[in-house]
Amino acid sequence: MSWVLAFSPEELTAIRLSLRVAFWAMLGSLPVGIAVALLLSRGQFWGKSLLNVIVHLPLVIPPVVTGYILLLLFGRRGLIGEFFADRLGIVFAFRWTGAALACAVMGFPLLVRSIRLSLDAIDRRLEDAAGTLGANAMWIFVTITLPLILPGILAGMILSFARALGEFGATITFVSNIPGETQTLPTAIYMLIQVPGGDLAALRLTLVSIAISMLALFASEALIERATRRVQGL
Repeated sequence: MSWVLAFSPEELTAIRLSLRVAFWAMLGSLPVGIAVALLLSRGQFWGKSLLNVIVHLPLVIPPVVTGYILLLLFGRRGLIGEFFADRLGIVFAFRWTGAALACAVMGFPLLVRSIRLSLDAIDRRLEDAAGTLGANAMWIFVTITLPLILPGILAGMILSFARALGEFGATITFVSNIPGETQTLPTAIYMLIQVPGGDLAALRLTLVSIAISMLALFASEALIERATRRVQGL
């Protein structure tokens, strides 16, 4: 069984890059995810249903379509990508930053949904009571709402991270499969099963992917259960 841990430098690079991409995809989408979850849970405005559909669209359309849309928008000469490249020096296409962007988009619905469910479970009377005592909206959010939804936020972050680790279609369409730059675990596995003698390496990376994903799911379930008990105990 020594072959299980006999990782090559290229395999270790793919693992490290996957963790890096998944981490920044999760962290970068977190502020936007909280804001969107608040809008969907508490907001009353025209177009709310449309926003909800757009947020969850990556879950139902083919990932390749998402990757192609990202290429049109954030490519070197895309509608948004050209501005970032020329004005800010940030390039997404065929870079690890683009892989992080693609993974963030694919994991965003899971992040928003988890936070929104936590917001919907809060007893609004707690926030109203704080308001009657003179607390402003920001103070209420920081001292009451945020602590109550923190397990939901953490669960959403973990689910987003796990989804980013497994992202393939959008990533390979948007940033290709460049070793050391955009080759994450799924794209590395795909490449290895295409070449003779790559089966063992592909199996090693598959086991790594399964192990990380299972740990993430167990942690997410534990946090969701904790959030539920916490809200019900209030």
